[in-house]
Amino acid sequence: MSNESHHSIAGKGLGIDLEPTEDEWHRLIDIAREFLSVEFSDLGAQAVVDHAQKPGRTGTELEDYLHHLFASGFNPAHPGFMAYIPGGGLLTSALEDWIIKSMNRYGTAHFAAPRLAEVELDVIRTFARWIGFDYGAAGVLTTGGSVANFTAVVTARRAKLPEDFLSGVIYCSDQAHHSVMKAANLAGFSSRNLRILPSDENFRLIPAEIEGQVARDIEAGMLPFLVVTSAGTTNTGSIDPLPEIGALCQRHGLWYHIDAAYGGAFLLTERGRERMNGINLADSVTLDPHKGMFLPYGTGSIVVRDRDALIEAHEMRGDYMPALDREKAHLDPFSLSLELSREHRGLKMWLPLMLHGEESFAEALNEKLDLTVHVLERLEQMPEIEVLNQPDLSTIAFRCRDFDDDENKALLETIVAGARVYISGTVLLGAYVLRVSILSHRTHLEHVDQFISDLVRGLREIRDR
Repeated sequence: MSNESHHSIAGKGLGIDLEPTEDEWHRLIDIAREFLSVEFSDLGAQAVVDHAQKPGRTGTELEDYLHHLFASGFNPAHPGFMAYIPGGGLLTSALEDWIIKSMNRYGTAHFAAPRLAEVELDVIRTFARWIGFDYGAAGVLTTGGSVANFTAVVTARRAKLPEDFLSGVIYCSDQAHHSVMKAANLAGFSSRNLRILPSDENFRLIPAEIEGQVARDIEAGMLPFLVVTSAGTTNTGSIDPLPEIGALCQRHGLWYHIDAAYGGAFLLTERGRERMNGINLADSVTLDPHKGMFLPYGTGSIVVRDRDALIEAHEMRGDYMPALDREKAHLDPFSLSLELSREHRGLKMWLPLMLHGEESFAEALNEKLDLTVHVLERLEQMPEIEVLNQPDLSTIAFRCRDFDDDENKALLETIVAGARVYISGTVLLGAYVLRVSILSHRTHLEHVDQFISDLVRGLREIRDR
């Protein structure tokens, strides 16, 4: 379908009224159902990445257009998608979007949609329980970890610094997600206020580095106020030493934020709780359900130990709105967030929890940890492969010892070209490395074994060139 065809459809429309009749509505639902049925039929046999156009179809113009839109690019719903931090896209969560956006209720204010606002609060309380926060915690569902980390920086700034805050200092590791630096910038801080500290041999933030830098900054007349650690870095899934850094923050009166966008869901597993011991010491935690809970993109969260701190940083309302009553059990989500008009997000998380139960998620996450151990063992049996990290979660970084950076990049391209698995690359210790991240509910043993098979094939092809 050409771009000209796109404009033609948009210009003349397809003859559907703004308020569809019942027959029109049923026809649209049938088209969408047929489209999804085709796309999800035998998903594992499809290409995980496709840069070519799919052949034309003989359905309606709308069907053709939908298939055209998704005809190229990589497919994160595919069981072979093991790049970045994958999110599987639970279909039961997508059902919520259809319902919520059709009903179009204003779920960010308790007075407008009390039960929807309470659902979001229930989700936050569930996350707070996983973390170990008590009933005084509060939070909000966001579009993802970037907005959650920004919310944490703004809340910490308001709680810890004076109005003239430009002497404030933020500390994080060289493995922190780039959204932390972006959040600092958007919150009014420059590179002068940001300390990016070195990590250890397993890419974890070193507490002594924070301690020494805090002392130097105080001596220089600066105001240390925020430490950001990771419970699952993007590059390697590493978990920083949370208890030690939590104790350090308490000694120095620093706000302690843990970016658990990747790792937070693993708190449902025994291994995850052991490895994230100390997460309950945080003042705020980012957790992304569109990662470890397999939800569709656009579902993140921030949970704050002291709900008053979150309110103080964000509460502002027009005269046309009811006044905030802090004594009530409920809170308006917009009082805890930079967003006012946005879709309700609570049911997107609550519906899968209600349909599947926490135990189903725990079983799936345990499977990912087991698969990671399996892949690690296979990689360590290959003498030409250097593994760069001992995985805390479900990501492994590796490279071919005998290849330079260009050859390792070629190795990645060769693996991806097979279109059965999709992995990604990054830079660690100044060298280009490959990374496999196992976090889709659809990814099972046969898919990670396919990755190993494609890796062996790729090594052979690069050597034979």
